[in-house]
Amino acid sequence: MSTPDALVIEADDLLRVYNAGGLQVQALQGLDLRVRRGEIVALVGPSGAGKSTLMSALGGLDRPSAGRLVVDGRDLQKLSPMQLTSYRREQVGFVWQQTSRNLLPYLSGRDNIELLLSLSGTAPADQAAWVDELLDAVAMREHAGRTLGELSGGQQQRIAIACALANRPVLLLGDEPTGEVDWQTAAAILRLFDEVRRRYGTTIVMVTHDPRVAAAADRVIDIRDGRSSSELRNRAAADEPRETWIVDASGRIQLPIEFRQALGIGRRAVLTRVDDMIRITPVPGDDHTTIRRTGMDDPVLIADHLYDDRSAQRERWRWLRGMFRWRRR
Repeated sequence: MSTPDALVIEADDLLRVYNAGGLQVQALQGLDLRVRRGEIVALVGPSGAGKSTLMSALGGLDRPSAGRLVVDGRDLQKLSPMQLTSYRREQVGFVWQQTSRNLLPYLSGRDNIELLLSLSGTAPADQAAWVDELLDAVAMREHAGRTLGELSGGQQQRIAIACALANRPVLLLGDEPTGEVDWQTAAAILRLFDEVRRRYGTTIVMVTHDPRVAAAADRVIDIRDGRSSSELRNRAAADEPRETWIVDASGRIQLPIEFRQALGIGRRAVLTRVDDMIRITPVPGDDHTTIRRTGMDDPVLIADHLYDDRSAQRERWRWLRGMFRWRRR
């Protein structure tokens, strides 16, 4: 069991490679992550950056190809399939964006929670008090007898959070948990997350594309190209910087594209130590081109003025279509 302020998540140099049509796709490319007990962390970044792959790894739904991933003292890379199933059942809870993935529609809210407790082996005599506590925690006891079709979207997500907490998990994972509700309901769900972590000490990691949702987290981790790029602390101490850029175990750091554009840094840069600082300067005459990897073995070259998420995605698909046409010949 984790102690207060202990690291619940320790991820070092995570790599995940998929084979797609004979091609290797690198979803994670050396990602590092640290999350403490009771923290709420939001993962942000463009589509295809590796957020969902990381969530699957944290939830025990998928294994990284390489690297180290420890959750609450358990090295997920070393667990057997049976141990991994036990981990998913006992250590982690899931709240998905689509409520159909969270709940059985033909059961009431109370029945959904009781079913999970029964599957976990909880004795019927011990279920009632815990179910009532969970329903009180999500303010849904008076609606607990209703089925999915009789509940609003926000009420369904509240029941889903209660279900995710049924096994008393150390880690609660939310994949766009507010993506299908209005902002008023989303704000209520975020307040509920804060209450859950205060009441039970649960660590919460959620993926979001909504800056308002990210602002409710303790920390915001920006993931780009399969790596942790930057970190924003919404509750930083007075003597701490609010935004920092992550240096991974190999000493790599992702320079923000706006800095590279302003300084004219292309493929190479000069690093000079100046007292207690490092100065980064462009190489004179260097080609002012940014290399954005597609996850394949070959990079796609994109001019700086085209470097944004949408143009990168278009370049990626043009490259893929060209490869598939070449293979069909």
